[in-house]
Amino acid sequence: MTHAFDPKRTALLTIDLQNDFLHAQGAYGRAGQTSEAISALPARVKPLVDALRAKGGVYISAQFTLVPGPDGEPLIAPHLKELRPFLGKGDFAPGAFGHNLVDELSPADFTVEKVAYSAFYQTRLEYILRYLGIDTLIVGGIGTPGAPHPCAAGHDGSDRPGAERPCGRFRQHHYRARRGMT
Repeated sequence: MTHAFDPKRTALLTIDLQNDFLHAQGAYGRAGQTSEAISALPARVKPLVDALRAKGGVYISAQFTLVPGPDGEPLIAPHLKELRPFLGKGDFAPGAFGHNLVDELSPADFTVEKVAYSAFYQTRLEYILRYLGIDTLIVGGIGTPGAPHPCAAGHDGSDRPGAERPCGRFRQHHYRARRGMT
């Protein structure tokens, strides 16, 4: 699909390209959860970040966040705790090493903390896009059974025509099964 666009009204939104997912000392690395496709993403995304910025576009990083509770233990949704029992205190915590965007892509023009699969749901992303007059959004990042598809589809789940979803996954077979692919 060909789409004419104004780079100055375009944003690149990456999903979850942060140390807790990608770095060996991050939450997933410490748990032995790695993926070559995911590890390759920063190097694949960096030229696009640079080219878009050179033309006046912006780079937004949406980063998965586990909000620390009063005792420091993260507020983790029950389904996520079941799927990722290794997550604990300090993982994906705002301001922590693991929560940060990977060095190869730092700094983003804007960082959005997300507590759900979608970077739109309960975040300030929509405000940023409207304020900057962004009408073209390029979305890519780590794919789980729930993201970045909800970001490309919208938090309400309605598909956006022609949305491209360049991403890597920890378990490709889970995604393909969910989508009815072989």
